[in-house]
Amino acid sequence: MARLWRTAGLVALLLIGLALPVLANGQSVAVVTDPVRLELEHTPERSLPADINVYSLGRRSDHLPAVIPQADRVVLRLSDRRVYVYDGDQVLDSYPVAIGTPETPTPTGEFEVMQMVVNPVWQSPWTGEVFAPGANSALGLRWIGFTSLPNGDIGFHGTPTVSSIGQAASNGCVRLTNEDVLSLYSHVRMGMTVVVES
Repeated sequence: MARLWRTAGLVALLLIGLALPVLANGQSVAVVTDPVRLELEHTPERSLPADINVYSLGRRSDHLPAVIPQADRVVLRLSDRRVYVYDGDQVLDSYPVAIGTPETPTPTGEFEVMQMVVNPVWQSPWTGEVFAPGANSALGLRWIGFTSLPNGDIGFHGTPTVSSIGQAASNGCVRLTNEDVLSLYSHVRMGMTVVVES
């Protein structure tokens, strides 16, 4: 039991018969109180166990899905210039992409995610120069490799050249905005199926 009094700059808190004065002006004040008598009831019987599926805000199933979707494959449709993330028949996400040019096309077929790199380092295939990782790197913030060709690895990656998205503009890789490649990266895992359709 607690009581609070306010009088002429004095605030006193009475807690079980003990007064704790707190002064607004910094002076000491003696406070005398009567002791407080507490009477507690004791119930020896235990309450019944609560139904673990029922809460005051409703049942768990009212708020959470029965199954949380998890991606099982990625499908790249070159004609759509879009990559789709699937869980069974359900599309979880999709992102616009840039694909390979007619001279350096993105290969079609069924592949698997074989590389996942955070902040990849890019080496120019023309000059051999190595560029620091980051949002302005040619590979952006993430690399998701899914096949190797004689002229190099092919995969999804971020790009600072956002104007190329929706175009056939790459050397075979699949470009996404850095924001979209971060999201795609969160869906995929090593060994996941990647299907590339024309």
